[in-house]
Formats: sequence, C-alpha cells, structure tokens
Amino acid sequence: MVLDEWAQKWGISHLAIEDLRRGLGTSKTSGFQEMSKASEHAVLNTVRLEATQKGLRLWRNNLGAAYLQDGTFLRYGLANESRAVNKRIKSADLIGIKPVKITPKMVGYTFGQFVSREIKASSWKFSGTEREHAQLRWAELILSMGGDACFANQEGTL
Repeated sequence: MVLDEWAQKWGISHLAIEDLRRGLGTSKTSGFQEMSKASEHAVLNTVRLEATQKGLRLWRNNLGAAYLQDGTFLRYGLANESRAVNKRIKSADLIGIKPVKITPKMVGYTFGQFVSREIKASSWKFSGTEREHAQLRWAELILSMGGDACFANQEGTL
C-alpha cells in the first residue's frame, strides 16, 4: 500500500499528505502549488478526492464534438445536443451523485442527489464572460430542480 492509498483509506486529504511530503523533503511534485495558486487540473483532482472521502461519486464530463473515422459527426457531454444549445448552456466538468438520507417520513431511505461542479483554477473570479454565463445557467438549472451545483476553485466545495 502506498501513502496515497493509506491517506484515502483514513480520510486524510491530499493537501495534508502533500504538506507532509514537503515537510519531509519528499514531495512527489517539485514546487507543489499552494491551493492559492493551484491550476484547474489540481483543483479538479482535489475536489474529486474530497468527494470520495465524503461518500460522493463524481465523474469527468468531457464536452466536445468531433468527426469519427466514418465521417459521422458526434457531440458528447451533457447538454451538448447542438452548437446553439452548447452556446446557451454548458454542463459542468464533474457530475455525480450524493447519497442523502431523508428524515422523519422516509427514515432509512437513501436518495441520490445530482451533483455538478464546474472546476476553475484557484485564482479564478467570475468575470461575466459568455462561457461563464452558460456555465452559470447550467448550475441554476440543476439547483432549480433540487440538485447541488456550483463553481469550484478550492477544496471545501462539497
């Protein structure tokens, strides 16, 4: 078992393990970025690890379009049915499900709540671009139907 597997088993965050490695001088990543300077990819990995530790399941929602070898045009990713739809609403980077216990009337039943996280670099601030507004419309749709959605640029967004 490697340190990362042990840490996940015991619910120790990736950031804590990386801090320990830096303190011991054995960091896996030379010059590991602090969360205040973390790339979108680093934030995505941190959010996914945090989700697992909290019992959620999140999957990468790749979005795009391409021609296949046989010439067929394929769009992929949630809510990407057409260029017009994709311009208006953009589904998030991570989608998944969170177990939710329902109380008094339905004690003991577990329901899954749809979860959506749009991952951004830690330095990101909403600037109102067309793309950000399309991403915001997706989050608002999920929230309006009882789901859990937000932009995420740091640990602690679950």
